[in-house]
Amino acid sequence: MPGAGISIRDVASRAGVSVGTVSNVLNRPDIVAAGTRSRVLAAINELGFVPNDAARQLRRGRGRTLGLVVLDVANPFFTDVARGVEDATSGAGMPVIFCNSDGDAGKESAYLDLLEEQRVQGVLITPVDDASDRLLRLRDRGVLVILLDRRSRRPDLCSVSVDDRLGGELALRHLIDAGHRRIAYVGGPGHLEQVRDRYAGAVRALTEAGLDERQLRRFDTPSLTVAAGRDAAARMLGVPRTSRVTAVFCANDLLALGVLQGLTRQQVRVPEDIALVGYDDIEFAAAAAVPLSSVRQPRQRLGQTAAALLLEEATSPDSHRHRQVVFEPELVVRESSQDTRGTRLDG
Repeated sequence: MPGAGISIRDVASRAGVSVGTVSNVLNRPDIVAAGTRSRVLAAINELGFVPNDAARQLRRGRGRTLGLVVLDVANPFFTDVARGVEDATSGAGMPVIFCNSDGDAGKESAYLDLLEEQRVQGVLITPVDDASDRLLRLRDRGVLVILLDRRSRRPDLCSVSVDDRLGGELALRHLIDAGHRRIAYVGGPGHLEQVRDRYAGAVRALTEAGLDERQLRRFDTPSLTVAAGRDAAARMLGVPRTSRVTAVFCANDLLALGVLQGLTRQQVRVPEDIALVGYDDIEFAAAAAVPLSSVRQPRQRLGQTAAALLLEEATSPDSHRHRQVVFEPELVVRESSQDTRGTRLDG
């Protein structure tokens, strides 16, 4: 194999220069005289020397690899976010290590340990809990940290997020304006900030409409999955028909799709009997059996912006300014929540 066994010392000997000069040609060619640089490059070509890029990165302290840690790789929302990260980093020649925490703090910590061992240049993370001491320790050790889909409460830590309280408010206001008063909120687990914020926004919409917070019936779920949505639908239907909710707002689209499955299997019509709104506006929302109304997040832009902030901090640390970028969501209304008050009995 060409170059096998050839070391940087062999190149230095062939070119008649020091090992340090060869290293400079490889890493900082602008500081080497043109004639010397030509001799070293000629020796590299003659010997077939292949620089060990990984080793060079380690000697410089950090590699050009990034870590991306998300809550649930099975959720299409995070797939789209990851695509945005890749769009921003591929041009910079920075590969991304994709990690799935499954919403588990222990698994998240193990991945952060692994990424630090790999000497990544930076980590983009949707943390399980609030920005932890573990992330701050990682940053203090030289690893750049950007919060993704989570707003930072620290002015010295960049973040990219969406105003989830506004998103919850948009969803509930839409259902209230359609005449609904018995409304359910389906979401969980409660330690996720996004889940709490979307619920808080829904409550705000109720109170601003002069309604009682108790009119929002809460169905907590252990996860943000289709299966959890189906289970919530079963609990929702386990009451007399006259006491059932007439509308449901789900903390994400996977839950909403599960609720939709559970309702249609019991011959409950959507939206005539129960209207439904999700959150994220993943691709499957519009393609559902009943096209799903959803609060849209700019998924790829979230990833692109977070990666751009990290690249900026990596390349221009002196001029970089920490920012908390917050995008506004928008409600996309489809068939699942169309106003059918003429055919619906509401209380």
